[in-house]
Amino acid sequence: MPETLKSVVNYINKYLEVAIAFAVIGIIAIIILPMPAFLLDLLLTLNLTLSIMILLLTLFTKSVLEFSIFPSMLLIMTMFRLGLNISSTRLILSEGAAGDVINAFATFVTGSNYVVGGVIFVIITIVQMIVVTNGAGRVSEVGARFTLDAMPGKQMAIDADLNSGIINEEMAKKRRIDLQREADFYGSMDGASKFVKGDAIAGIVITLINLTGGIIIFSLQGGLTIMESLDRFGRLTIGDGLVSQIPSLLISVAAGIIVTRSGNDKSFGSTLSDELFSTWKVMGIGSVVIFAIGMIPAFPSLPFFVFAMVLGVSGYLVFENDKAEEKNKIQREKISAASQVKETEEAVKSYQVEPISLEIGYGLISMVDEGSDGNLVGHITSIRRQCATEMGILISPIRIRDNLQLDPNQYVLKIKGNQIASGSIYVNKYLVIDPGTSDFKLEGIPTTEPAFGLAALWIDGKDKEKADLNGYTIVEPVTVLVTHLKEILKKHSHELLGRQETKELIEDLKDSYGVIVDELIPEIMTLGEVQKVLQNLLKENVPITDLVTILETLADNAVAIKDTEILTEHVRHVMQRTIVKDYLDQSGELKVITIDSQLEDLIGSNIQKSISGSIPVLEPEMITRIFDGIKRATDDAMMKGYHAVILASPKIRTALKNLISITFPDIGILSLNEIPNDIQIEAVGMVEFR
Repeated sequence: MPETLKSVVNYINKYLEVAIAFAVIGIIAIIILPMPAFLLDLLLTLNLTLSIMILLLTLFTKSVLEFSIFPSMLLIMTMFRLGLNISSTRLILSEGAAGDVINAFATFVTGSNYVVGGVIFVIITIVQMIVVTNGAGRVSEVGARFTLDAMPGKQMAIDADLNSGIINEEMAKKRRIDLQREADFYGSMDGASKFVKGDAIAGIVITLINLTGGIIIFSLQGGLTIMESLDRFGRLTIGDGLVSQIPSLLISVAAGIIVTRSGNDKSFGSTLSDELFSTWKVMGIGSVVIFAIGMIPAFPSLPFFVFAMVLGVSGYLVFENDKAEEKNKIQREKISAASQVKETEEAVKSYQVEPISLEIGYGLISMVDEGSDGNLVGHITSIRRQCATEMGILISPIRIRDNLQLDPNQYVLKIKGNQIASGSIYVNKYLVIDPGTSDFKLEGIPTTEPAFGLAALWIDGKDKEKADLNGYTIVEPVTVLVTHLKEILKKHSHELLGRQETKELIEDLKDSYGVIVDELIPEIMTLGEVQKVLQNLLKENVPITDLVTILETLADNAVAIKDTEILTEHVRHVMQRTIVKDYLDQSGELKVITIDSQLEDLIGSNIQKSISGSIPVLEPEMITRIFDGIKRATDDAMMKGYHAVILASPKIRTALKNLISITFPDIGILSLNEIPNDIQIEAVGMVEFR
């Protein structure tokens, strides 16, 4: 039997969507087509049932998002009631009767006096229109406005949690969708409340039409006197009005409840019991006051004494419960004190600096807004993805926070808590970069492009077209910041690659290349030694995307060689095409600056190991002369239009790079072993020792 029932439920769910579509179309049919009295009774009962269910649902929902279909449901139920009202009007005016349900409402409520029923109908309508519907509509309007105003702040909080790693991208996406759905709900309810108000007005008009039309038709054509017609149609009209307005009132109350709910993850009943009956002092004082009122001679004593006793007993029970809770709280504090040291250690751990953080002035907060055109968070996510693709490293989430100590348009980039770079951008302006042909012909704020140090100008939006016509490069504010951030991440990528990141990179290879990983670590090299080699590569902008080749090369050579510098050179030799491709010109040739043989001999004969690696130990005067020779050679090559790289012997390549890395960080140094045989080499200068 359970299997059969399950099959029936699955069958119904399969075609329920189609059935609902036919039901909505059926509402129009109810308005147009005549309906027998027994079918009208059935549909009136269905209307009352659905209204009660909707009211109960609003009492048990914990958030408006659990009943987000409510505004649309409000429209469907309003149209359903109006359709039934029109059908009942057709029956009343044509047959002088409208089924058992309407007759029962008329008899039960009005009794023998339809005037009383009319008064009750008018009161219900007034309560619905003026009190419930107007209040719910106003709350919806204010709720929609406040929700929209609070969206930027809430979205920034979501983005901050995402960048700090508290939530993942899937959770952040769900929160953004929920935030948008909440705003849409209150906006829809603001308009949907007008349906209920219009329904109440239509109910009054239809009631008057029933009463007036029935009296006229049956007194002139039906052979009844005016008083007989008034008696019959007065009862039927009031019954018809009540059977429509009571479900309408239930829906209005449901609308008022759901828009006035606060999101506390509890149902209406749980919230009411927790908050209304939570303070024993309130119930005790209330009990005394109600008992005192019952002692007044003019008041009936029994009901006041009953409620005074109920409040008093309830207050006593809450008081005893609070005492028990206080004892439990003291016990929990004792248990908590025993683990205080552990909690302190965890607290200290939680205050470790973030690997990467971006601090912005308050003038740049709008760039973090999810709805803005240049959403900074989306760009940062793209940068992290690009670094993984281009450099092969996993960048930790970048924490964005506002800093009131900064200038409004300033931003600061920090790595491991230390400021690495800073800059200023203007969210309402554009950065233009002169291609180098002339001075700027625009008015604006002079500046320097932060990523590459080019002369630039911040201009207003009205001058954008003029700048474009003059051939200037136009950059949006968010692109300026993002480009700067990307260059900083690439430049300091070796600092961001720790043992944990190295382990994650290697773990990703285990599924497909488990053999090489198991062979290398920890039998031949430790994880820290592999990290040092990868850092050496990243320090010279060599991507580690081909991690399999790197690990295989280390496995081949690390058995006999333990020096990570030499191992790095072996890896560079294997990755020669990856290294050289960034230095080739458009024709595929490699423009190089060679080194005088005497200078090579001088450097090679004075190389010593240090904490920073191999470095030539020379007199300061000689180092200065070497730097002057490098500057002359690179400047000459640049004047000829060449972006040249220094070509050194394998023996001195590492030492020379370590020597010039601070003074000339952007100059690449290659060894002969790192150039494939099919690459054409052209010497465009020489570093001479003068």
